[in-house]
Amino acid sequence: MKIPILDLKAEYAELRDEILPALDRVCQKAAFILGEEVEAFEREFADFCGTKHCVAMANGTAGLHVGLLALGVQADHEVITTPNTFAATAEAITYCGAVPVFVDINPATANIDPKLIERAITPRTRAILPVHLYGRPADMDAIREIADRHKLRVLEDAAQAHGARYRGRRVGGLGDAAAFSFYPTKNLGAYGEAGAITTNDDQIAKFARAARSHGQTARYEHEFVGYNYRLEGFQGAVLRIKLRRLYNWTARREEIARAYREAFSKMRIEMPVDDPRDECVYHQFVIYASNRNAVISQLAAQGVETVVHYPRPVHLQPSYSSLGLPPGTFPHAERACERVLSLPLRPNLTAEEAAYVTNAVREAVGEKPEIQAKRAT
Repeated sequence: MKIPILDLKAEYAELRDEILPALDRVCQKAAFILGEEVEAFEREFADFCGTKHCVAMANGTAGLHVGLLALGVQADHEVITTPNTFAATAEAITYCGAVPVFVDINPATANIDPKLIERAITPRTRAILPVHLYGRPADMDAIREIADRHKLRVLEDAAQAHGARYRGRRVGGLGDAAAFSFYPTKNLGAYGEAGAITTNDDQIAKFARAARSHGQTARYEHEFVGYNYRLEGFQGAVLRIKLRRLYNWTARREEIARAYREAFSKMRIEMPVDDPRDECVYHQFVIYASNRNAVISQLAAQGVETVVHYPRPVHLQPSYSSLGLPPGTFPHAERACERVLSLPLRPNLTAEEAAYVTNAVREAVGEKPEIQAKRAT
């Protein structure tokens, strides 16, 4: 059996009869940049997130960049974030002329550890940028308490967390603003690049709408130097169709994840911990294996595709070597990156395929000694 991490072709086959007429509508109206489909998606996604505003952006990185600018991040400021993330999180800080200041993760969740944030704050600190990694919400109550006490702003990196809930509230409205990515592989993915900012703040939304379109507040009225970060009409149309299915897709992801977690709890691997008060949407289902390369090879031999998200923390990337942060600086993040492995988990994964993955992992890593002993008796 061959089990890929993603099967976007199968997803398209399911949606094709809706997608093609929607794209035709965009063409007939020649609404290729922004337009009615994008505006409708903004309203619908804001409603989904429970926020007042959604501002569509060209991609998730643009959302992070403009989101930070909207919070007042400027040159020589510092923004606290996690090194256990995709490079775009730190790059958006750099785009503002600011400096990313990394804080180690909580090894139980793989998200930024709020207990370590306060010691990283300096007079130059302007904002905190927590990442809801793998679709698992960061500890936002603790982060907001620190931010409020130090008069800092909070931008959620929700690129992997569409629909996740923290204490009953969806991510996207837990900070001053949030940035989403709709890259095709995301839980809610476009058919190209796409992103968004969500917020309950009128001024943030107003700034973001102008910033994405060359700083225009009216046609040919440029209040400030902005960017070409506008979303295409095609992507708005696709996202509207997919958004209607996101509830069911998320429920299926969670169903598979529950089965995985029960089975893997008996095996010689570790997994990030879920808080029962929250809802993880499992953009990735990750395990931690000390013999990762061997596990990858054994699973590949059985037709199970795996991916490493992410093999190297940002502070050890060559692009951020100028920060002078050597190996050992953030031991929990570094250990996670050395051992993490993503397994197939997608809404169109069948029960048979999920069982096959489970059995393949069991053969690759083995069961815990106590489970083996129980079987022997």
